[in-house]
Amino acid sequence: MVWFKNKNTEKSESTEAPSSALDQQLQFLGKSVDRYERIFRGSSHGYGFLDWDVKSGHLEWNGNLWANLGYGDSDMVHICDADKFMEYVHQDDRKKLTNAMHALLRGLGLGESTFRIRKKKGGHIWTEVRVDAVRDSKGWVEYISGIVFDVTRLKQTEQALLISEARHARIIQSSSDGIWEWSAEHGGFHFSSRCWEHLGYSEHDDNVNQGIDRVQAWRKRIHEDDLPTFDAALKHHIRNNEPFDIEYRILGKDEAWRWIRARGQMAYSEEGKATRMSGTNMDITEIKRAEERVIKSKEDAELANRAKSDFLSSMSHELRTPLNAILGFAQLFDMDTGLSPDQKSNVLEIKQAGEHLLQLVGDVLDLAKIESGRMGFSLEPVAPIRLLREVEMLLQAQAEFHQITLEIVTNSLEENAVVADAVRLKQILLNLVSNAVKYNRDGGTVTITVSKADGEMMRIAVCDTGKGIPEHQHKLLFQPFNRLGAEGTNIIGSGVGLVITKQLVEQMHGVIDFNSAVDVGSTFWVELPMYMGQPIEQLADQYDRITSELSSEIPDLAVSEEKRILYVEDNPPNQRLMKQLLVRYPNLHLDISGEPLRGIYLARTTRPDLIIMDINLPGMDGFETVEVLKQDVSTREIPVIALTANAMVHDIEKGKASGFDYYLTKPLDLKQLIEVFNDLLV
Repeated sequence: MVWFKNKNTEKSESTEAPSSALDQQLQFLGKSVDRYERIFRGSSHGYGFLDWDVKSGHLEWNGNLWANLGYGDSDMVHICDADKFMEYVHQDDRKKLTNAMHALLRGLGLGESTFRIRKKKGGHIWTEVRVDAVRDSKGWVEYISGIVFDVTRLKQTEQALLISEARHARIIQSSSDGIWEWSAEHGGFHFSSRCWEHLGYSEHDDNVNQGIDRVQAWRKRIHEDDLPTFDAALKHHIRNNEPFDIEYRILGKDEAWRWIRARGQMAYSEEGKATRMSGTNMDITEIKRAEERVIKSKEDAELANRAKSDFLSSMSHELRTPLNAILGFAQLFDMDTGLSPDQKSNVLEIKQAGEHLLQLVGDVLDLAKIESGRMGFSLEPVAPIRLLREVEMLLQAQAEFHQITLEIVTNSLEENAVVADAVRLKQILLNLVSNAVKYNRDGGTVTITVSKADGEMMRIAVCDTGKGIPEHQHKLLFQPFNRLGAEGTNIIGSGVGLVITKQLVEQMHGVIDFNSAVDVGSTFWVELPMYMGQPIEQLADQYDRITSELSSEIPDLAVSEEKRILYVEDNPPNQRLMKQLLVRYPNLHLDISGEPLRGIYLARTTRPDLIIMDINLPGMDGFETVEVLKQDVSTREIPVIALTANAMVHDIEKGKASGFDYYLTKPLDLKQLIEVFNDLLV
């Protein structure tokens, strides 16, 4: 009983041991399966796990790859069939995938390939497959297992990078800029081939590769005057983060200097260390040459302008010197009450001819001043109707001589003003109305109409009933010295009045234009900005000043005491003119010096009350002479006036800055001189 029991017990123990081991193996396998299933579930989103039984042609799939593409369980029957699987691969990728699988079967490498799989509702995704093969004892492949995963985003990124690189390459190619880069990591400097092409080299030109690295080859060719500037700009960029943007010269292959504009930007690590610098080179040689041509042209133009100014200054002086004697003595004769009517008429002819010549000189100088931008303007509110009344008064005698009627149509704008220079506007109106009278027909009319125009402008239109201007001559009207055939008539003119008028109007922000018809007449009009500020009554003093300029009568000398005047002048006719003028004023005693050193001596010894001085003097000019007088304690308080033929703008400005109390220009205006006497000697 016991034995049997023991026997059974032994038998039971011997049979339970193998059963327990099997259970353990089954448990281990179950746990492994559970673990792999968890792994598959955790990583199955977008992945497909493949096990291909090559002999049966069955593909076993796990993961969510196909579900994410829109396929269901019914579709998997075809997808799991190796013969039908290629239908889901993009036709352009089938050959590539087949070749990869054949290479794996032949043992030529791992099974890796990238291809596109069709989605159920259209379109494709990019996938990458990575598989390995299980072979039998004879080396034949039994199973191919691995993973297929979605790499669409990666492919899109790669394609975007390729597109971006291609775009940048096209931009760089079209811009003709060279690219360079320095890298601390690689310890080198890269120049694109375009950098060397700027110098006339190819990238592999033997003249570039002369046993030194590219950086040294480049620096060796930079102009020695520009290399320190280049290095300083680079240092300031690295240390102070200042922009690296520099232009420098570099020697080309043809031994000619080229101009390069280099721009770059340094990149730094988190620790602040310079790691990489990238930049561009632009060939600006042609731009620099164009700049040099412009500068050369500007210098030539300035030289020509200075030559023209010097010529005009010289001509003005040479013309004004004899005019001083002509008009000065004519004024003295005109003051003589003992002349017969014929003699007075002759003197009048001399004065008119001299004044016309003086007007020609003035017109040419005015034109030169305007063209050089040195014509002074003082823009202020000006009442044009009041100026027109003054112009009417000036031209009334001339109009009556030819039986021409002058009429002003105000349109109730007497109290309205424009923004202009009062003196220049009077010059403009005088020229337009004078032309309307001169080129009119006897018994005609001149109508001056003031009206409001568009854009807060005031229009002043001067209409005549003259012969008119043929249409083919309209474009010639504002050309200097072109009188449109009137030079063959007895009408006095210079041909520059309208040119000056046009430029004066435009520099006062106005416009001028005209229309004309043959045998009907012409209308010239000027438009100027209206003044929108205070009432015109507040500007009365301004017009009183303008009106006072109209008087040409020589005022009485307001000096009754004995006064001594020193005249420093080397021209004998001018000396005689001053003598004959001051003879009329017995209380004014005149001393004359023909050269400046004697003039300084007389000023120190006689202590005159007033000194009149020419500028162009022998040995020492008037500017130097007045400087000596103003530095001497004994003469510094004596007023000094300049009386000179130097009438250019820069001459007058220099005279005012040199210590002269007045700067008068020749020909001598006796009225102006007496007014100066009354100011300085009283």
